[in-house]
Amino acid sequence: MASTAKTNTQANAHVDACLAVVADALDDLKAKNVTVLDVAQLTDVTERIVIAEGTSNRHLKALADNVAVKAKAQGFLPLGVEGQGLSDWTLIDLGAVVVHVMMPQARKFYDLEGLWGAQAVEQLA
Repeated sequence: MASTAKTNTQANAHVDACLAVVADALDDLKAKNVTVLDVAQLTDVTERIVIAEGTSNRHLKALADNVAVKAKAQGFLPLGVEGQGLSDWTLIDLGAVVVHVMMPQARKFYDLEGLWGAQAVEQLA
């Protein structure tokens, strides 16, 4: 029982550390409307979903690149990056944290917050 509690504490510390790196990377390049969703009870795929907005396709690419570079530098290797280029939505999969960088109209259209039905645990920006 004690080892399970220790494992959960270590997992939470890992998620929190990854979230801190993501928040810093997004803040560096002025991401807008950053929200963190706790989906740990809804899926086994990830613990948190971070949704952020960019102001242009170039801004989205810069945000996604910065998240991937900073995460990798801190030991959180991206499992995948989808939608880079001219897309209005880029996803960076860091395992325990999945980051969605979207244009405002794409965020409104896809409504990930509503789709997941998860409570926002934090507004970062």
